[in-house]
Amino acid sequence: MKILIADYAELLMPTHDLETQVLKDGLGEECEVEVYEYTDEKRDEFYERLSGADALLTGFIEMDAEAMVHAPGLKVISINATGYDKVDLAEANRRHIGVCPVGEYCTIDVAEHTICVMLALVKNLKHYMHALERDHNWDYQIVEPNKRLKNMTLGIFGLGKIGTAVALRAQALGMDVMAYDRYVSPTYAEDFGVKLADSPEDIYEEADVISNHMSLTEENHDLFNIDAFRRMRKHPYFINAGRGASVVEADLKQALDEGLIKGAALDTIRDERPEHIAQNPLLGRDDVIITPHTAFYSTSSVEDLERTSAMNIVHYLNGNLDQVFKLVTKRR
Repeated sequence: MKILIADYAELLMPTHDLETQVLKDGLGEECEVEVYEYTDEKRDEFYERLSGADALLTGFIEMDAEAMVHAPGLKVISINATGYDKVDLAEANRRHIGVCPVGEYCTIDVAEHTICVMLALVKNLKHYMHALERDHNWDYQIVEPNKRLKNMTLGIFGLGKIGTAVALRAQALGMDVMAYDRYVSPTYAEDFGVKLADSPEDIYEEADVISNHMSLTEENHDLFNIDAFRRMRKHPYFINAGRGASVVEADLKQALDEGLIKGAALDTIRDERPEHIAQNPLLGRDDVIITPHTAFYSTSSVEDLERTSAMNIVHYLNGNLDQVFKLVTKRR
């Protein structure tokens, strides 16, 4: 039995000792675990490594129909992330390949990150740091002050586990919180003291800060475009801790340039390939904070991520589907 752990070099874990141990404990010492550093230029080489694999553990490699053709023995794809939009689910279902993302492992971490960048935006930290470090400018009046957080409203898109955790932390700072989520009930929102919006327009009308925590769907792909930014009445700060494809980055740049929003913080961008980062139009701005998908990152979350993604493979290959943390394909 062969398990292939593969991803872009900068996205692989520093070591794979924990994953390997979990896999061998669950599948037997004879289980072969191979770690492969992927590049788009070596797609054919990846296919060769994949051809003999029973399971693939990855986060960000595109697994389309062509890739699955080259993996006749593949039984399960374990995603060491919460998102799974890189996988062709229809093809996986057709080939009876299980797809198992990690449904939850970094709720606390992403919520803390969201509050962190919200404070950094509202307090204009990047403006001040750059003015001081580059120009030695010791002047707090170089930017306009903001209201206190307790006088602001936070609008959340996606009131799932992470969105709810953000709401609770924002409320602890005295903020009013509202949310838009078609899949939660008003009762659920009320239980957490959150006002449930009827439409995105309610958020655009009332929020001083808007934070996106939605998984990517056809409905919210490119949702945050220039039309949306123009409808944001209070010229809010915008945070994206969801998926990069929810934001039209050229439109976000235009919105910032035109003063439609005050600033933005992005933990995900549309094209995260290292060789394309330099072309991102939002880099180098004092009103934009970009982090390289770090919101999840802590010692606790990394251990949970490695253990859960490896255990998903163990449970799936052993036929214990009820113990798989999350299965997004049909059961065989």
